[in-house]
Amino acid sequence: MTEVKQERIDVARIRAHSEEMDRTRAVPQNLLDYLIEEKLFKLFVPEQLGGRMLGLPEALSVFRHVSHSDGNAGWLTTIGSGGGMFVPNMTEDTAHELFSPASAVIAGSGFPAGTAVPAEGGYRVSGEWKYCSGAPYASMFTANSTIEGTDTIRSMTLMPDQVEVLGDWNAFGLRATGSHSIRVTDAFVPENRTFSIFEQQNAFSGPVHSFPFVAFSVASFTAVCLGIADHFYEEARSLAEEKWPGADRQAFVLGELEQHEREHGKQAASFESNVRDAWTRHLAGEAMTAEEEQHLIRTAKTAAGTARSGVQSAIRHFGMDAVMEQSPLNRIWRDLSTAAQHTFLLPEPAGS
Repeated sequence: MTEVKQERIDVARIRAHSEEMDRTRAVPQNLLDYLIEEKLFKLFVPEQLGGRMLGLPEALSVFRHVSHSDGNAGWLTTIGSGGGMFVPNMTEDTAHELFSPASAVIAGSGFPAGTAVPAEGGYRVSGEWKYCSGAPYASMFTANSTIEGTDTIRSMTLMPDQVEVLGDWNAFGLRATGSHSIRVTDAFVPENRTFSIFEQQNAFSGPVHSFPFVAFSVASFTAVCLGIADHFYEEARSLAEEKWPGADRQAFVLGELEQHEREHGKQAASFESNVRDAWTRHLAGEAMTAEEEQHLIRTAKTAAGTARSGVQSAIRHFGMDAVMEQSPLNRIWRDLSTAAQHTFLLPEPAGS
């Protein structure tokens, strides 16, 4: 497997666009070109199709590092790479066709919000799906649909000219992720562009593709939250040192930040250790038990929740500076608050 080294991530280049992305709610083309050049949307795509095929721990490190650079870039890297999990489910010819281009990236939704009517050679698909991150630049869309007259759900692969992007992503954070709803009206999808996530149709899979999907997803979004929190503490320390040089207030705030960051680091380290252990067992061919999967998920959610709650407490120390939208601290806080709201990271009932 090819390792993406952290030093390849150009933090300064990404952050140079942070204010613009937050203001315009869009990813500038030159930053998108950079993400494509570094194959950050292809971390789980096989090398035969121009990808990097990373292991899960290595990919989570990339997600965290890019998110530390900027929350929007980290989220889009994570979502874009996640689309590579579907490569083994497609026919070999379709996988070659859709994933070989350098700019290949999926947007879409796993919620079965569409209806697929059987037609000669395929299906006629209609529906509307929410929260399709990366929709403005996706080279393809996947949308789960129920086959009319059955309980069967099948994933439909649609081309951009078949999809209407509704432009309704008006969230207060992660503004540039383009997580818009999409609408499809009576679009024909040939059979060879449909698939089931439970069926492998080619030999392109790597170890990550057989890792439990829910645990994979929770871990991926946790890595985003950890990276954004890393950035917050970095920015907060810098602001405290600039705002209160040599004052008692500075010492107090830095001490508070240290406490929050220490707990953040502790929970992040526990999460990453659990991922490494689970991955080692996975590579050895050991099936993950339900109890082991739930333990990994709980560890991940604890780390993400600690990142969110620590930042929420820490930002209180910065007064009015923290409420202005143009403030970097405010932007980072908004991005983390938004990322942590993903359904995979919601708190679970006690005892679950």
